[in-house]
Amino acid sequence: MRKKTLIIALLVVASLVFLTAIQDSADAQKAKPAVNTVTADTCYGCHSNIKDFHKSGKHAKVNCTTCHDGTDKHLKDASAKPVTKMDLATCGSCHKEQYESFVATNLHSKARVEKANYKSRSPLFDKLMMPHGFTKEHAEPRSHVFMLVDHLLVDRAYGGRFQLKDWTKISDAKGAEKDAWSLITDKDPSSSDQKTFIPQTFTAANPVCFQCKTQDMILDWAYMGDKNPKAKWDRTSKVVDFARSMKHPVNCFACHDPHSTQPRVVRDGLIEAVVDRGEGTYPYDKEKSKQITMKKVMFRDYRAIGLLNKSDSNLMCAQCHVEYNCNPGHNPETGEAVGMADRRTNLFQWVNVFDYNKVMAEKYKFKDFKHAITGASLSKIQHPETETFWGSKHERAGVECKDCHMPKVKTKDRKKTYTWHGQRSARYMLKDTCVKCHKGWTPEEAEYQVEAVQNYIRGKMSKAEFWLAQFIDTFAKAKSRGVSEDVLKEARKIHDTAHTYWEWWTAENSDGFHNPEAARQSLTLSIDASQKGIKLLNEAMDPKTTSK
Repeated sequence: MRKKTLIIALLVVASLVFLTAIQDSADAQKAKPAVNTVTADTCYGCHSNIKDFHKSGKHAKVNCTTCHDGTDKHLKDASAKPVTKMDLATCGSCHKEQYESFVATNLHSKARVEKANYKSRSPLFDKLMMPHGFTKEHAEPRSHVFMLVDHLLVDRAYGGRFQLKDWTKISDAKGAEKDAWSLITDKDPSSSDQKTFIPQTFTAANPVCFQCKTQDMILDWAYMGDKNPKAKWDRTSKVVDFARSMKHPVNCFACHDPHSTQPRVVRDGLIEAVVDRGEGTYPYDKEKSKQITMKKVMFRDYRAIGLLNKSDSNLMCAQCHVEYNCNPGHNPETGEAVGMADRRTNLFQWVNVFDYNKVMAEKYKFKDFKHAITGASLSKIQHPETETFWGSKHERAGVECKDCHMPKVKTKDRKKTYTWHGQRSARYMLKDTCVKCHKGWTPEEAEYQVEAVQNYIRGKMSKAEFWLAQFIDTFAKAKSRGVSEDVLKEARKIHDTAHTYWEWWTAENSDGFHNPEAARQSLTLSIDASQKGIKLLNEAMDPKTTSK
């Protein structure tokens, strides 16, 4: 009897265990995430404009959910918009070598090297640029992965509001790529007004500044930053709020269309210059412009991209490495202020140094600031590497930016070749750049050649700065002695000429290497103009004086 009872008890326990296992299995199935059923074909139903891009490109087999979160909710509720991933790591999950090279800190390119010091390229910068905000801090560039972080930190942008959490974060490249705000603290998170927090800072930042630091705003920014009810941001938006919504440095999709993988540009000022104004991809080379073309494509009636018919890194890099307006200014003829609501505050001039002043005076009637001592209306040049490169020996030989700054290299196991994405100076990788074409050179000889050009041009830059400073001092002296306004007015025009021919090269980051012939011509024209101005002023102070 006991044995029978025991058997029954064991059977009951076994049944309970079996039933529990079945229930646990069912619960597990309920808890297990549903298999993603979203496919590209599902999305094509509404996003037909993307279909041709996606199906014809190398990403045709990449599911939309790879780059967009929340697609399942979006299918159930159209108002629940999916989130587009803006980070570079998403692309890096497939393009590992390109990603790792981008986020590797270039320790040779030092952080926060002020251009206006006696060891750098422009020791007299503050005097020549006063009172422009750049005199608060104008640093040498470093790795692209720090583009956004360095913009937020620079003393001329936010009045010192944003600071590193601690100085050890200055080299945290992966942190800078993942989220700039993981490295930065906000001195006043409750306020979004631009104001000064620490001495010797400035509040010059505005939304257009960001167009070369990140494209996190790409879905919320109308073409040219115009006001649009469909766009969250525009040129006049509060820049502190705008800044807080940006997280990543220049995104992969700035140059690579994420749907088709076609080469492209997204910088609206460049698209406007090349397509809308019809100036072409190479405005000084009409034949090359016919070979390399850009097609403007609109999305959602307010956004634009520029598709290239073939890859050209000169154009891709020209999204940022150009002279452009990104700030308010004034009309030099009338003195009228030009505010951020005016499209001229988001402008690519798309000309070289020799045509620059003429175009600004005749076509755009725009100057950035007035010099504190002379009162001359002057331009603040940005970083015109592209326009400088036009017509150079390297450009005419077919060399592109990528050949010197993003060369093809082998993986460590030598099994794969890829485009290195660290964007550093050729001098740090001479075997993969200069020596590949100049096969008779050793890396040491290549560096010697580079330094020979740069040393020579730095010398001309120093001379141009010296004479421009002498001109400014002479102007101050002449004004104090009551020289007529007519003479001072003529001197201010000369100042504008001398200034542009000089400042182009302290803003351009190759120390003349991109086009040494143009650099020498421009800098010597600056010297000539400054000496002409000094002679004019000296003769006005003492008509009997003749300047040698």
